[in-house]
Amino acid sequence: MTKWVYSFGAGHNEGRADMRNLLGGKGANLAEMASIGLPVPPGFTITTEVCTYYYDHGQSYPPELLDSVNQALALVENAVGAKFGDHHKPLLVSVRSGARVSMPGMMDTVLNLGLNDATVDGLAAASGDARFAWDSYRRFIQMFGSVVLGVDHHRFEEIIEHVKMDKGVDEDTQLTAQDWHRVVDGYKEMVAEVTGKPFPQDPHAQLWAAIGAVFGSWMNPRANTYRRLHDIPAQWGTAVNVQAMVFGNMGNDCATGVCFTRDPSTGENFFYGEYLVNAQGEDVVAGIRTPQPMAEARAKPGEKSMETVMPKAYAELIDVRAKLEKHYRDMQDIEFTVQQNKLYMLQTRNGKRTAAASLKIAVDMAREGLIDRTEAVKRVDPKALDQLLHPTLDPKAPRKALAKGLPASPGAACGVIVFSADEAEARAAKGEAVILVRIETSPEDIHGMHAAKGILTTRGGMTSHAAVVARGMGRPCVAGAGTINVDYAQQTMSAGGKRLTAGDTITLDGATGEVFAGTVAMIEPQLSGDFATLMEWADGVRKMKVRANAETPLDAETARKFGAEGIGLCRTEHMFFDPERIGAVRQMIMAETEDGRRDALSRLLPFQRKDFLELFNIMAGLPVTIRLLDPPLHEFLPHKESEIEEVAESLGADVALMKRRVADLSEANPMLGHRGCRLGVTYPEIYEMQVRAIFEAAVMVGKETGKAPVPEIMIPLVMTKRELEITRAQVDKVAQEVFAESGYHIVYQVGTMIELPRAALTADTIAESADFFSFGTNDLTQTVFGLSRDDAGKFLPFYVEKGILPKDPFVSIDVDGVGALVQIAAEKGRKTKPDLKLGICGEHGGDPASIHFCGSVGLDYVSCSPYRVPVARLAAAQAALASGGGDRTA
Repeated sequence: MTKWVYSFGAGHNEGRADMRNLLGGKGANLAEMASIGLPVPPGFTITTEVCTYYYDHGQSYPPELLDSVNQALALVENAVGAKFGDHHKPLLVSVRSGARVSMPGMMDTVLNLGLNDATVDGLAAASGDARFAWDSYRRFIQMFGSVVLGVDHHRFEEIIEHVKMDKGVDEDTQLTAQDWHRVVDGYKEMVAEVTGKPFPQDPHAQLWAAIGAVFGSWMNPRANTYRRLHDIPAQWGTAVNVQAMVFGNMGNDCATGVCFTRDPSTGENFFYGEYLVNAQGEDVVAGIRTPQPMAEARAKPGEKSMETVMPKAYAELIDVRAKLEKHYRDMQDIEFTVQQNKLYMLQTRNGKRTAAASLKIAVDMAREGLIDRTEAVKRVDPKALDQLLHPTLDPKAPRKALAKGLPASPGAACGVIVFSADEAEARAAKGEAVILVRIETSPEDIHGMHAAKGILTTRGGMTSHAAVVARGMGRPCVAGAGTINVDYAQQTMSAGGKRLTAGDTITLDGATGEVFAGTVAMIEPQLSGDFATLMEWADGVRKMKVRANAETPLDAETARKFGAEGIGLCRTEHMFFDPERIGAVRQMIMAETEDGRRDALSRLLPFQRKDFLELFNIMAGLPVTIRLLDPPLHEFLPHKESEIEEVAESLGADVALMKRRVADLSEANPMLGHRGCRLGVTYPEIYEMQVRAIFEAAVMVGKETGKAPVPEIMIPLVMTKRELEITRAQVDKVAQEVFAESGYHIVYQVGTMIELPRAALTADTIAESADFFSFGTNDLTQTVFGLSRDDAGKFLPFYVEKGILPKDPFVSIDVDGVGALVQIAAEKGRKTKPDLKLGICGEHGGDPASIHFCGSVGLDYVSCSPYRVPVARLAAAQAALASGGGDRTA
């Protein structure tokens, strides 16, 4: 019989940390913490398999689940000496979600479940504190009403605000038991009015409604969005954790907090976190009250650290910190409650962290001996390195300070102010840089947070929803900027006597918490220290080389700075659009004879030679793969009437003749038209000019430096062996001419892009004339799927959302289709030529999942944009380790 429920705590630990797929991360870690002797309130976990069953069976449960839950609940009752629903000594429980991977704030939680009009008096009597009991009851109604019954959160807040106004107080802590009783009455009346039913009084009905709400929240819009952004499959499901309540809101000897065993922003080995006296967990993360620091060393004037207020509980937490890091060998995110000076652990999980923190923690833990270097390389998400590779604020740049909050997530961002997540998403989709400004964020804002360049909140601390989610996304965030007043109705934010409206520009510095009016200049990142150390360790284990896609000196220099081992794709057509040479390009296209074309090409030759000279010098003897002209010629011609007339005049050409030439070159489907090697076959003089420029530049560099480059000349869009034979013969002929003229010989290679299905399927014959293959997976994806990359964006998100495709195939390689053709071509090519060099130069070359695939099929290198070179270096190392590669750095 399937086991649907697993108990934990009080000597009944049926789960383990390695059961996270079944119990979710939270349930597995609660059982693990209890098993190593930490103080964990008892409870039980309803498995992820129940979630799967729930959705597979019309949102119903396995028939035996009810008995399993009742048996587990009885164990909790015996452990704590209280009974669920008892009027005199009631057991209260929390009901929380727990997926196998952390999804902070994405799903629903209910606390204090089991309270009703009778048990609230029992809680008051048992605790000796009527205010605490009625405060807990109003919290339960508010959470249950919002999460389970769907009542808008603001309706509850309005009732509290009215009571506080009547009392003339500002803080919730100033309300008495009678005040909370009044709030509860108002809540119940409002819930009945909104839902048409009285608030449920049966604790068992409450429990099952809350369990259903947690399972239901697995498919809510914010959870769906989070899973899509983080590639989490819907079929994984969530577990539900039911746990005996412990209370941080029973008085001043009680507290609740969230802490990290190391600083999640910087990675510093410092106990980091926040707590609140006389509060429950949602008070910390929701930003309703301003939390206080854990450590005295981090306390500012006027703040009271836990270290000084609760020294005994703080000392226990320090011990717990050391025990958890040693046990899990990773930085932990901990939730705790102190009830009447007794510490309870409510959660531990591997903590979300910034890229900088991830890097430092991995390197530091390896140096401390907690993990080895191989594990350090595995620990850092390659995609997270993007956070380290972008500009920060220039310290010398002028700026107009507006306000200061907490440095919740590092990095700098500049953009126009928007006040809603929907507007952030809409304006970002149009290419605008936006800063999402909120009083406080909630999980419903996740789509706007992802779209925004940065996030600013006026409430909340370093562990608020905004801070945690922004760090995970790599978005700069300033939280708790309390001097800013946000008016959603007027679409304004005000601070320091300055008033800004939606659409005005601000700049955030997530490293300092500062907010500036207007735009502040930024500078490029400096990569050294821990970054260089981890890259050195990664380079020691990876097998694939990493090159860059680059055709300008700036691109090439950036690529070298980030550790590129050559250029894997130089797109020569990008060079043709330069204003100095576009005229000669258009003259060449307009020419109706070969002589006319050669005359125009002779004027382009010096420009092309200079281009390649610069690249060869920067790459200092590293391989440079140069793709000969690929796009159809009509792309270089004007198309609007006014532009045609202007260009004709500048070239001294007849307007009618130019219009006719534009019409002659137009194609119904240019992506599959007269482009690539088809140009080289029909207009060989074009490729001859480019090849001459390549060889002349290579010879010049070889003579000057003694380090001759090894040009790799790539013929695009080959579909038959004969095409490559013809174009290769052109290359070889020009090479011999240049060598004879210069008296200097260099080594070179000629290969092709595999970007058509037929080329992949006949790769064994094409390889007879090729020294290398480079997989052009952008076009290969288009031709395999029959998709236009420029148009598919209109419907591909829908396909991913509906599960028709697991991911956008232009972002991460389609292993089953495109990947299968890559594998076929690789195997067939190397069957003909065992030493055939294989690489990839599409956008997939910078995608970690695609890089893993490339490693699995034996590619020699990947090529990606310059800023993604470190990402690819780390991903290539992880791919080697995943395939059984050893650690050569230890």
